[in-house]
Amino acid sequence: MSSTAIPTMAESPGFGLNRRMITVSIMLATIIQTLDSTIANVALPHMQGSLSASQDQITWVLTSYIVAAAIATPLTGWMVDRFGQKNVFLMSIAGFTFASALCGISMSLTEIVAARLLQGVFGAALVPLSQAVLLDINPPEKRGSAMAVWGMGVMVGPILGPTLGGWLTDSYDWRWVFFINVPIGATAFYGVWRYIRKVPGERAMSFDAFGFVTLSLAIGALQMLLDRGEQNDWFSSLETWIEAIVLAMSFIYFVIHTVFMPAEKSFFDYRLVKNRNYVSGLLFIFVVGMVLFAIRAMTPTMLQNLFQYTAATAGLVTAPSGIGTMISMLLVGRLVGRVELRLLLFSGFVITALSLWMMSGYSLEIAKSDIVWPGVIQGIGMGLVFVPLSTATFATLSPSMRAQGTAIYSLIRNIGSSIGISLVQTLLVRNTQIMHASLAEKITYANPAFNDPVVASVYNLGTLEGLATLNGEITRQAAMIAYVDDFWMMTILTVLVIPLLLLISPPKKGEASMTDHIAMD
Repeated sequence: MSSTAIPTMAESPGFGLNRRMITVSIMLATIIQTLDSTIANVALPHMQGSLSASQDQITWVLTSYIVAAAIATPLTGWMVDRFGQKNVFLMSIAGFTFASALCGISMSLTEIVAARLLQGVFGAALVPLSQAVLLDINPPEKRGSAMAVWGMGVMVGPILGPTLGGWLTDSYDWRWVFFINVPIGATAFYGVWRYIRKVPGERAMSFDAFGFVTLSLAIGALQMLLDRGEQNDWFSSLETWIEAIVLAMSFIYFVIHTVFMPAEKSFFDYRLVKNRNYVSGLLFIFVVGMVLFAIRAMTPTMLQNLFQYTAATAGLVTAPSGIGTMISMLLVGRLVGRVELRLLLFSGFVITALSLWMMSGYSLEIAKSDIVWPGVIQGIGMGLVFVPLSTATFATLSPSMRAQGTAIYSLIRNIGSSIGISLVQTLLVRNTQIMHASLAEKITYANPAFNDPVVASVYNLGTLEGLATLNGEITRQAAMIAYVDDFWMMTILTVLVIPLLLLISPPKKGEASMTDHIAMD
């Protein structure tokens, strides 16, 4: 192990005077990136008509961004080592902002998909870099509060995205969903350029082209499989089989290549997996990604499809969960360092499981308050998880490993969210079909309900209108049961992961500060 000091931005003279401005600047960059993961969702129907695209084609606006960001994220560590943290940050903000403007002026599906690809490529580094910078500029005793600020940007962005996107689309035009990034991106660019000290890249890492290509193919194939699997009826489709084979072969080649490559020459530094806290953190952030983003994807569609909420109303009743997250993050930022991390994580997972259990009791008769309060409780629980988890994951990781470590951390969270969304959507569709068939079997003239004249007149089995009305109600009831089944599954998953908290070792006193000046072997 080398004893050479690792230069960080926090070591520059007078750096603490600009810490707040740096935090504001990098969080603006983080927020526009995380907002864009969901803000375009509600605008898709408007974009579809404007760009003359089919329903299947318009989803490429979302898929292209996700796939590009997933492939580019692991590049963050090498680019920082090669070009320096500040230069990569500036390039990412400028490229993302420019690509956002291109999205807004796109006149065809091809143009906007290409622009979204650029957005994903340039935006991939923003979240891991913002986390790395906050870890660099804050001493160990303040990293809990720093991770609280970072976590608010990462978690609140996707929550507020649909609400902001719906308002911009309804009040102005879908193009403003992308134009809104331009002034924010310009402000973030100036702040990073003005306040962050330039530290040259160490150029210790060589570019491992084979490792990058195989990992990129694996990630891209996984994202495509998850995004298009439901549309293709999974393994009934040749496309899904091709994606699965490419995924398996690419990942196997990547693992074998990484194992036999020297760490300093490999695209992925396998020394990261030797850090117990870091690996445990990856496991937990994978589960957090699954639960958080799956629920965020399910709830608005449930409210709009089953309860006939408008996009704006659905956004308003789900937004308070973001308030719960912000409150708990501000509170837990002060508790980190005073209360054992595992106790905070335990509390967060228990509270999250409680909120999911409350949601598993939903029915078609619930009020708006029944949506708001479980959301607030879930937000509090996720806030209690996110900050201590980030702190524990990086507490024993040296500064020289942070750029790559934060990139892989963000990648695993995104993969977890993709798998979670795909899983709940698949189960939702299948369980709805199963329950529809089960409920339909019980609809006969012998059913006592048809003795009620009102029921018999509304659901008149002798008319096409009556049959259509009855089928619609059966579908609605079946979908509600399927949503409840998904909430139950997420509850069980959250409870099952709690015992794994024993894998996390609380950092010893002084260990975090020591690693600030030590390079990892």
